Amino acid sequence: MKGKITTREGDRGMTSIVGGQRVAKDDSRVECLGELDEANSSLGLLRSKLEADHQWETGLQRIQTEMMNLMSHVATPSGHEPKPRVPLPEGSAEWMDTWMDSIEEILASETEYFLLPGGGEISALCQFCRTQVRRAERRLVTLNRIDPVDSSILVFVNRLSDLLFKLSRQAMQDCGVDEERWRLFVEKRK
Repeated sequence: MKGKITTREGDRGMTSIVGGQRVAKDDSRVECLGELDEANSSLGLLRSKLEADHQWETGLQRIQTEMMNLMSHVATPSGHEPKPRVPLPEGSAEWMDTWMDSIEEILASETEYFLLPGGGEISALCQFCRTQVRRAERRLVTLNRIDPVDSSILVFVNRLSDLLFKLSRQAMQDCGVDEERWRLFVEKRK
């Protein structure tokens, strides 16, 4: 049957990566891909919660496409030829920097403090996506120590988490919700 997704090949905890090599499903590469996939899915949830024609729609769709592209590279061991035909996210970090610069121009102030995640559904979803991207980044760093990945992928993922933080702040400001600063309360003891 054509297009059948169930192969039963993974029933014993193994899966194939690009090039046909069989690895354990908890292999560093597979873990990294899983975290990137979760982050991308969460970005899809964020997009689904935005109003039609929201100002972020085009940018978030571009990011999701770039995520799929970079995942094809992450799925490919460094010695495998041919390399994936999809482009690496070259220039995406600069593009996200430009987007963050435009957000900073409209934000009330820059933060030099930690914020409690929340402040409305969209803001909270941005923070949730940010934490998933950071987790994916940690797995990417682990994989990079084992089998180097292109530096543009590391830069893209790092920059994406910064962007999501800024989007969270923008969402709070757009809704008129005050940011909740985290303060360390120290009880004075006598």
